[in-house]
Amino acid sequence: MTATATPPVAAPTRAASAGPARRLPRTRTVVIAAAAYLIAFLFLFPYLVMILTALRPQKELREPSYLPTEFAWENFVNFWSGGLSGNLLVTLQVAAGSTILVLLVAMPAAYYTARHRFRGRTAFLILVLVTQMFQPTAMLVGIYREFSQLGLVDSIWSLILVNGGFNLAFAVWILNAYFGSIPRELEEAAFIDGTGRFGALFRITLPLAAPGVVTALIFTFIAAWNEFVVALTLTTSPEQQPLTVRLNSFIGQYQVDWQNLFAGSVIATVPVIILFALIERKVVSGLTAGSIK
Repeated sequence: MTATATPPVAAPTRAASAGPARRLPRTRTVVIAAAAYLIAFLFLFPYLVMILTALRPQKELREPSYLPTEFAWENFVNFWSGGLSGNLLVTLQVAAGSTILVLLVAMPAAYYTARHRFRGRTAFLILVLVTQMFQPTAMLVGIYREFSQLGLVDSIWSLILVNGGFNLAFAVWILNAYFGSIPRELEEAAFIDGTGRFGALFRITLPLAAPGVVTALIFTFIAAWNEFVVALTLTTSPEQQPLTVRLNSFIGQYQVDWQNLFAGSVIATVPVIILFALIERKVVSGLTAGSIK
């Protein structure tokens, strides 16, 4: 038997070895990206000006240049030495307390309305939505009178209760939509395995609903952190005022202490930005819950 000669394998061409050619971005993609960067710059530019103004010395406030010739870091040091760190702690207590209160009340209400079709359910949800339309400013007189009778004026608890009440409706709607998107069969399977209602809720439903819970948490926290009007009305002593109210003291009748005002504003903004950056992915998934079937 004669051996059959194997034909020589042709060497791969240069184009084949180089892999597929990279596609250039389309014109539409470039335009959308450029527009996105422009919008982001327009939103971030005021914060950049705020930071640069906080670092300006007093003698350069009226200078036309954007960048100061020297940076006055002592403006941030004055924030802590001026006693405003206590007001920052008050703001943190109010925001955290309001968020905990909202989650403790909103989660059971949203879970029950998502899992049970009881009589008056639609009316209840509409009523919850209607309460979101009321502004605290329109009810300041009644709020002040009520807390004055309860002896809670100039107290952190009054701010926690008010901020919790005005953010409760949004949390109920967000959590109701997310609980409704979780299949009932998962809980029913847990019931078959011997898990009770609360066990299924804490072991299955709440872990799956974590993005919705985080969304309600971050929006309630930010709303309570930035609240000003109610805090200005219900607090009188400087040590009980949140940071938003205390920063207003830098605005006088004849002049404004711009450096300390903007330094305090930067410090008040940083915690919220860090918190939102850490849980941004869960916030996006929580807001889009129920949009895809």
